Order: sequence, then C-alpha cells, then structure tokens
Amino acid sequence: MVCYHPLLAEERKRKREELLAATEKALSRIGKEVERRTRKPLTATEIALKVGKVLGHYKMSKHFQHQIEEGKLSWSRREESIAQEAQLDGIYVIRTSETAEQLSAADAVRGYKSLAQVERAFRSLKGLDLLIRPIRHRTEERVPAHIFLCLLAYYVEWHLRRAWAPLLFEDEELPQQRSGAIRFCLPAARNPLKLRNSRTRQQTDYPYRVWPHCFRT
Repeated sequence: MVCYHPLLAEERKRKREELLAATEKALSRIGKEVERRTRKPLTATEIALKVGKVLGHYKMSKHFQHQIEEGKLSWSRREESIAQEAQLDGIYVIRTSETAEQLSAADAVRGYKSLAQVERAFRSLKGLDLLIRPIRHRTEERVPAHIFLCLLAYYVEWHLRRAWAPLLFEDEELPQQRSGAIRFCLPAARNPLKLRNSRTRQQTDYPYRVWPHCFRT
C-alpha cells in the first residue's frame, strides 16, 4: 500500500530547503576563502577536502554539482535531482505478506500505525514501570514465571487506564475516530474538549480541579 501524508510532505520539504540553504552558505564561505587566498592559493586537494566535509555533514552531495581547480571553486544546484526527490515527499509504502481477503489495505495501515502502542508497551516492560529486566532468576521455572507476572501486571495496567480514562484526561473517542476515519493515513484529530481538559488538568463536568492520581468523590 502506498500512503500519502501531507504533514510529512511539508516537514520533508522544510528540512530539505533548510539543508540546501545551509549547504550553500557553507560553500559560499569556502568560496570566499578561496578567492581571498591570492598570495598562497588553496590547492585542489585542500578545496576538495573542505567541500567534501560540508557535503558529508549535510548529506546534500546528490543535490549539488561542483567544479574544483587550483584556487577556484564553483558549484550549483541540481534542480532535476531536487524536483525528483520532491515528488516523493510524504509518500511511504506499507508491505504485508497477508492477502487482500485476510487483511484490507485500511486495516494494514491501521495495524502499522498501532505499532506505537506496542513500542510503548515494550518501554513499560523494560523501563521503570515493570522492570522486566534484569531477570534475577536462573532456574527454568522462575524465569517464565517472572515474565508472566510482568505481562500480567501490564495487562492489569492497560485495563485500569481504560477504566480511568476520564481521570487521566484521555480522549475516549479517539479509537473510534481512528477506526472509522476515511482518510486513515492521516492522524486522527483529538477531541477539542478532551484536549482542553488535558491542558488545564480540569474536568469540565466538575467545578473543581481533579488530578490523575485522585479519585472522584
């Protein structure tokens, strides 16, 4: 599946223009140094080392063509290369081994976008939340038991977060928006009311402030 993300396209365009401008600025600095060194001109090797360092730093060598001689340096943009790369801005491909009957294109994209939840779960398991590592057991029976208890603890935490979604100022309608969105390649917009609650840390249906670690009374 080929997906297009307009926000990603704008971000890639912005980064490319910034890198191109920074590369030209650095090359202009080298060009002025070459012109200034009239009494003892820079050799072609010295100029090439400076230019190569700049192009390697900004990773823009494919978008510039340059000509180096003894005491001379000239460069220009490769407009065709830049335009060819710009055509792919915001486009990414998702590949799956499942057939179209078993997994539709929309479900494949939603499954890929849900990988963030899996990565968050791994961080919780490995980090300070559950401390699945280090495993301070050596016997064959205790190691699986330790992992089972950590997974069980995360399972309980997941259910608690769903039950306490209002207390944690989470957008309860967001999963439905993601599952039913027509343009599923785009991120689902948060509920403005829930977004305001998460920023102000105050529930709209209660006149007093409610913090996540407090229970309603």
